[in-house]
Amino acid sequence: MQNNVLDYFDNALSRVPDKLAFSNGTEGMTFREVYDESCAVASYLAAHDMYRVPVVIFMQKHPKEVTAFFGTIRGGCYYVPIDEEMPAGRIQLILDNVRAPLVICDEATLETAKTFSFDGIIVTYDEIRTTPVNEERLTEIHEKTLDVDPIYIVFTSGSTGVPKGVCACHRSVIDYIEQLSDTLEFNEDTVFGNQTPLYFDACLKELYPTLKFGATTYLIPKSLFMMPIKLVEYLNEYKINTVCWVVSALTMISAFGTFKTVVPKYLKSVTFGSEVFAIKQFNIWRETLPDAKFTNLYGPTEGTGMCCFYKVDREFAPDEVIPIGRPFKNTEILLLNEKNERAADGEPGEICIRGTSVTLGYYNNPEKTAGSFVQNPLNTAYPEIIYRTGDIGKVNERGELVFVSRKDYQIKHMGHRIELGEIEVNVNMQDGIKMTGCIYDDAKGKIVLYYVGDPTEKELTVLLKGKLPRYMLPNKMIKLSEMPLTANGKIDRVTLKKMYQQG
Repeated sequence: MQNNVLDYFDNALSRVPDKLAFSNGTEGMTFREVYDESCAVASYLAAHDMYRVPVVIFMQKHPKEVTAFFGTIRGGCYYVPIDEEMPAGRIQLILDNVRAPLVICDEATLETAKTFSFDGIIVTYDEIRTTPVNEERLTEIHEKTLDVDPIYIVFTSGSTGVPKGVCACHRSVIDYIEQLSDTLEFNEDTVFGNQTPLYFDACLKELYPTLKFGATTYLIPKSLFMMPIKLVEYLNEYKINTVCWVVSALTMISAFGTFKTVVPKYLKSVTFGSEVFAIKQFNIWRETLPDAKFTNLYGPTEGTGMCCFYKVDREFAPDEVIPIGRPFKNTEILLLNEKNERAADGEPGEICIRGTSVTLGYYNNPEKTAGSFVQNPLNTAYPEIIYRTGDIGKVNERGELVFVSRKDYQIKHMGHRIELGEIEVNVNMQDGIKMTGCIYDDAKGKIVLYYVGDPTEKELTVLLKGKLPRYMLPNKMIKLSEMPLTANGKIDRVTLKKMYQQG
């Protein structure tokens, strides 16, 4: 029975040691190189008596960064990825929270690392990647590994402005990778195109299946996601056949007419998540790649990435929403109403996750952990932790789970309970609309719509009057040349609120 994610390595290493494992298009590493250098990193940790402690990885997106992750795990520790694009204040809060004894940098991040308040060792990856391998110690560490031992801490935003570190273990990641791989039919011929930064859990979908199958992952440079034609050309150059991207990254390609110039020739599997995919944009992808398989994924970081999937198997009308389907095997979704009871058929409820995929909680934050990782209210007989996502979902007439909204996207306006996501869906249906983001001005009781697209604000107002009830019509519409996005490509509603407040 597998209890260590790096057990995946053994099979790949024995079959395809010289195959390209990870590349950014310019530089790459084979499975043998990743294995050897990860053992060196682990031996450095062992030589400095670092065991079962967090190790901060502060490197640029590169195969070496991935190898540093694996080296940390091989040393019996757990990695904490941070990145230069994070605000300095956020990085400092993360360092203060995890209190790691070591930061591994590269030449590009070394000087920045020295500017933080940090008492531990700062070392570059290139300094330690040739450390003599201590085979005996690494074997001992491997044999002592339990599947409940942590392997990473990924930080999400906190409602108070203080980031929360989600701590995941071998067991939850192995369970996730097994279910995901089976569902999406990964194999040794899979060529992944990674979109998200490596400090997000979304990259799990590429990193660990690459080890499991001896596949290949290309770490696509962030700059290409601002240049859709060059991005698709990159996919073609490296014959990338599988992408698991956030919706806004896919929308950027379809909404700006990229397919009139270039089409992704090798793409066979398109998986999306994190946001609702506007049907108009989704249909452009589907018409362009009629032979590709499309899958909608849903899940929070606290559930080890994704926990639900829906393989698109039918046509959708412009006013429909693509379901999030059903949970992976070994996972149950509970829809709980405000009384902590199961929601009735068709009734919205909070999406709660039960099963192995639930992570260990928030690192060094028992108060926040206790608020979201709670005893299953449907089970009073023995301890059983579920995770409350804060997302609202319902089961449709086909028995499929549908995402409705975030709890905090639900507003009370003019005496009506309104989902801001429903307004966005209706706006996205209109001709010439590329992207939308809706916020609520609590102080003035106004619905504010930001959008990127062709119609003027006045034209859009006329269009929406025939689509939305009066109480759901935005009180203010603001046209943007581009939509602000978070680091992992989601619509940045926090920035939209700040933009509105600053007037």
